[in-house]
Amino acid sequence: MAASRWQASIDELVNWMWESDDSLMEVLMPSIFTRKAREDEKEPASEKEAQSDAPKYPEVLPILPLRGVVVYPQTAVPLTVGQPRSIKLVDDVAAGDKLIGLVASKKPELETPGPEDLYEVGTIATVHRLLRAPDGTIRLLVQGLERFRLKEFVAEEPYLKARIELAPETVESGLEIDALARNARDQFARIASMIPSFPEELAISIASIEDPLQTVYTIANFQRMNLEDAQEILALDSTAAKLRKLIGLLVREAEMLTLGQKIQQEAREEIEKVQREYFLREQLKAIQRELGEKDEQAVEIEEFRQKIEAAKMPEEAEKQARRELDRLSRLPTAAAEYGVIRTYLDWLVSLPWSVLTEDNLDIAHARQILDQDHYGLEDVKDRILEFLAVRKLRLERKEELQEPEEEKDLIRREREGVILCFVGPPGVGKTSLGRSIARAMGRKFVRISLGGVRDEAEIRGHRRTYIGAMPGRIIQALRRVGSRNPVFMLDEVDKLVFDFHGDPASALLEVLDPEQNAEFRDHYIEVAFDLSQVLFITTANTLETIPGPLRDRMEIIFLSGYTEGEKIAIAKGYLIPRQIRENGLRPDEISFTDEGLSKIINQYTREAGVRNLERKIGAVCRKVATRIAEGKKDKEGPFVITPEAVEEFLDRPIFLGPEEIDERTSIPGVVPGVAWTPYGGDVIFIEATRMPGSKGFQITGSVGNVMQESARAALSYVRSRAEELGLEKDFFSKSDIHLHIPAGAQPKDGPSAGVTMATALVSLISGRKVKPHVGMTGEITLRGQVLPVGGIKEKVLAAHRYGLKTVILPKRNKDDLEDVPEEVRKAMNFIFVETVDEVFEAALEKKRTRRKRGASSSAKSAKPKKAKTTGDEKNNAG
Repeated sequence: MAASRWQASIDELVNWMWESDDSLMEVLMPSIFTRKAREDEKEPASEKEAQSDAPKYPEVLPILPLRGVVVYPQTAVPLTVGQPRSIKLVDDVAAGDKLIGLVASKKPELETPGPEDLYEVGTIATVHRLLRAPDGTIRLLVQGLERFRLKEFVAEEPYLKARIELAPETVESGLEIDALARNARDQFARIASMIPSFPEELAISIASIEDPLQTVYTIANFQRMNLEDAQEILALDSTAAKLRKLIGLLVREAEMLTLGQKIQQEAREEIEKVQREYFLREQLKAIQRELGEKDEQAVEIEEFRQKIEAAKMPEEAEKQARRELDRLSRLPTAAAEYGVIRTYLDWLVSLPWSVLTEDNLDIAHARQILDQDHYGLEDVKDRILEFLAVRKLRLERKEELQEPEEEKDLIRREREGVILCFVGPPGVGKTSLGRSIARAMGRKFVRISLGGVRDEAEIRGHRRTYIGAMPGRIIQALRRVGSRNPVFMLDEVDKLVFDFHGDPASALLEVLDPEQNAEFRDHYIEVAFDLSQVLFITTANTLETIPGPLRDRMEIIFLSGYTEGEKIAIAKGYLIPRQIRENGLRPDEISFTDEGLSKIINQYTREAGVRNLERKIGAVCRKVATRIAEGKKDKEGPFVITPEAVEEFLDRPIFLGPEEIDERTSIPGVVPGVAWTPYGGDVIFIEATRMPGSKGFQITGSVGNVMQESARAALSYVRSRAEELGLEKDFFSKSDIHLHIPAGAQPKDGPSAGVTMATALVSLISGRKVKPHVGMTGEITLRGQVLPVGGIKEKVLAAHRYGLKTVILPKRNKDDLEDVPEEVRKAMNFIFVETVDEVFEAALEKKRTRRKRGASSSAKSAKPKKAKTTGDEKNNAG
């Protein structure tokens, strides 16, 4: 179709120039053209008039579309033609007057542009040279003559023909136009000086041009610019406007070239700096050899060699370290890999390959330390003492217990470490218990938090191929603690993140597997490190978010919440002394009564742990410290923190006592239930209400799918038993029922509220209120059975904290009460049920019969059907 997209190189243009005739030389060498024009001014006027009267160009010209190039008047450009219709056009023009219309295409990617794809302004050119290439294309050299505008196309086959009109440019005169032309020439000369390949003769020739219009076209022909800018320069009528547009492009190009030269210079200086340092180092080495001194690299390598020997690595690790040390000795210190290998060796030699702390196996001492640091938590303390006792016996009876060589198990190795998982609500002492265990055993303690970790490289490290690679947190912690058998706590293991970034829980499988962790391989270290001597302890608030394979590798120990008595003991033995020290008080300046502590526990904290309790005790201590500092102590002796003083220092209570439950359950349809949460047990209230309607039922309060299904099961059971329960048979057909669980911002789910929702529905429809201080839990079936549920200990402790006196539990959960502290069992009454009807009998008040005022109600003294709940049940539970 058209000519080639990009303008020809200057070298190619010059080669064509020397083979062309004088008229083309005048265009390419503007200084010659200008001088010849001055000589022509001396010709007779009559001859000039004769030349001007003759018709110069035809009205219809063949049009050759150009791809990505613009040809200007008074310039010469080499073109390549390859499309059949363009070759036909060139052949016809070469055989005729050699005049051709050159117009740029708006879309250079089009192979055969049509009339609508061409710009309106083009250039009349004459074909000076023509050369047919072996591949069938034609190379020609054209010279631009005049500018024209397209009026209309008269033919499209075999090639484009159009009627044209000449569009001569407006050439202004004056100082401004001369200044613009000089500025353009100076900018181009600056650009040419920054391009080494630009011919010096051509730059001098362009600098000597005096005509402003010829200056624009000549510079634009050699200057690199995009197609739109090149066409705009051709299309502008005013020479001054052309110059302003060209100068803007030249200034931008000069700035880009200057910046490029600056970048090249900086890169060249950096290379020279590296080379200079290399030569200086080599000279320094030669001088040191002449003086008999060792260079820094040799000294460093010798230090690494000594550290490798002192580290007492396993065979595999030592072999890897020596191999890398040999590589390091052969590299120059300026090499990029030198620093990578040096850092790797530094990690290898600093790991505690053979550093062990000796265990303190005195069982009595360990028990004393554990009791001194923590109150209660007997299950955890017993497990640690068991571990120490077993380790002590194995060391004492090592020779006796050693198996004969032929009976040794070659597959299963002896496991020495232990992996424990402490699960419980916040504030019960999981993390601090790890420090106490390390102190009791005489081991070092190290802790890392796994909350929010989402990349397995955090556990196993990055491979050395990455820039900035480093080992994972396990190896980093062992290097930091400097021991191969510390107590290693992995905190918040239930809060690992599993997404597209990775699965860190899968990386922990090898760490926490006693069968595998003797050969733990970090991606960075690349050699096996023995973790079998480490006592791993993980902590979590809930087990549900821990993957099954990881949970299966750990020994789970549950830490439940504390009772009120335990919290008082913890406060007196641990929290109060610490807060007195931290707030600058003396022990004889403040004293807490049991009643005051009980008020803080029940009405200001109400939590499973003691974290908020310590904050409140600290707040009281700060108030006392402020009064002492201000000199407001009005009596001798310590400040005694009584219930009244607690309200004075901590303002009004946050939680109400049992009267809150009495107030909320004073109307039918509201029933308290006990629930399990990851942060300890809690008491929730199920509220039911009815309104005129037709079989509408909804449940609200941010409940999950399982809880919604339990609510529907409770409604179905109540409807199926309406007659036996003394309810209206058609209560549902005339009503809409709404079941709501307050604290709607907190998600709730699970089946254990089934009996509570069924009781709330019966209470609403029958008008019978729930008995005072009664809570319940249990899953319900459509047949009215009460199924066992989990979290009994946490639920009972929550009921005790809230002041409930009676708890209704599934009968099959009776054995779970053994985990509940004895003081709580003695303070509460437990009713065990198998059916929902028994729950109704135990939880709801008797239905009042409508009689005359003053009539006796024998129903109050009537005994229930067969109660599975008696005073003996309470005694048995205790």
